[in-house]
Amino acid sequence: MPLITRKQVIPGDVIASGDHRYGSYIEKRGSDYIALRIGLAEVSSDGVKLIPLTGPYIPHVDDQVVGKVIDISGFGWEIDINSSFFGYLPASFVFGRDFSPATHDLSSKFKVGDLLLCKIEAFDRSRDPQISIRGPGLGKVPKGEIVKISPTKVPRLIGRKGYMVNMISAQTGCELKVGQNGLVVVSGPPEGILKAANAIKMIEEEAHLADLTTKVQNFLGAEAQGGD
Repeated sequence: MPLITRKQVIPGDVIASGDHRYGSYIEKRGSDYIALRIGLAEVSSDGVKLIPLTGPYIPHVDDQVVGKVIDISGFGWEIDINSSFFGYLPASFVFGRDFSPATHDLSSKFKVGDLLLCKIEAFDRSRDPQISIRGPGLGKVPKGEIVKISPTKVPRLIGRKGYMVNMISAQTGCELKVGQNGLVVVSGPPEGILKAANAIKMIEEEAHLADLTTKVQNFLGAEAQGGD
């Protein structure tokens, strides 16, 4: 595992200096990497990144999201993706190029209220994002409880290489479908769902703490094996 240093930052703070890869919410000025948001900065051999502590979900192409069907038109489904933007799933993405509103019944595939695991196919801020269910594991989510988390805390929930979310799944016997829009579908035994939901809440409340992984391990009764 790469050595990671973490610290809380505010806009204008220097996170690191030198030559690093860097992600969103960071600006490079000369050799310095400057925080643009309040959050938890991480520096490792993999680069520099900043996890904001607050903020709404802004869609990005290829994001995996959990959405709920809220309306059906003649040519597609409108999807609530927990954002100021609504997603739109074109019927042609589901029925194929031969789709015809005269011959295909959209409600035979997805009804109002259905949950979908989908991805952002296209988005340019000039109109609502287009979404797709083409890809492994994407499509209707048959069952599960929705747990909400701030979209900015999702990277901490997932953890480095999926460690945190996999640990929660293993220790609770639940399957977690995590959307980068802050919606998590948890399915499994009732007691496992409750424990997983409490772990997710802990991550949301304590995402800024450097010893978060250890705290979640202790809560779940998991053995320490590294992590994020």
